[in-house]
Amino acid sequence: MSLLKLFLVYVKIGAILLGGGYVILPIMTSEFVDKRKLLTTEEMTDYFALAQSLPGIIAANMSMFIGYKLRGKSGAVIAMLGIIFVPFWAIVLLGTILGSLVSNNYVQAVLWGVGIAVIALIMLTIRELWQNSQRNRFFYFIFLTSLLTLLFFKLSPVAVIFIYTAVGILFKYIQKRRMDK
Repeated sequence: MSLLKLFLVYVKIGAILLGGGYVILPIMTSEFVDKRKLLTTEEMTDYFALAQSLPGIIAANMSMFIGYKLRGKSGAVIAMLGIIFVPFWAIVLLGTILGSLVSNNYVQAVLWGVGIAVIALIMLTIRELWQNSQRNRFFYFIFLTSLLTLLFFKLSPVAVIFIYTAVGILFKYIQKRRMDK
């Protein structure tokens, strides 16, 4: 397979790839295993598993593995460029249009309504989590102190999550040690 043909195959895949990286396996299996007989199903599964385990876009990672297998380093680069070609230009086009749409009063009204709906959905999620959590004194201690930490000390939510995860682990460890005695 020539580099141009590899690029065009990946442009086609990138154009029809809707739904993210998790739908890429059947598309690439159809293209490279069933139609072209260039790879085995086992290789595709291995590349997919490896692509998921690395940071970055699953589709781009998997494309680079397949491109490398078929055409070496240049194949990896060409395959990655092909898979992102259509989505990249779609984002550029939408970004260009979005700039003019955001200043539109109707679009602003829609976005305002969507923002309120998102707040409502977050509140429903909180209610669901609250109802399904096991509440005891330690639960209320963690809840109140983490809330106060976020409100008054202006710590990053990530830092608060790490701090109270450590507190919870320590609490469970101490609780387990007491039960073992």
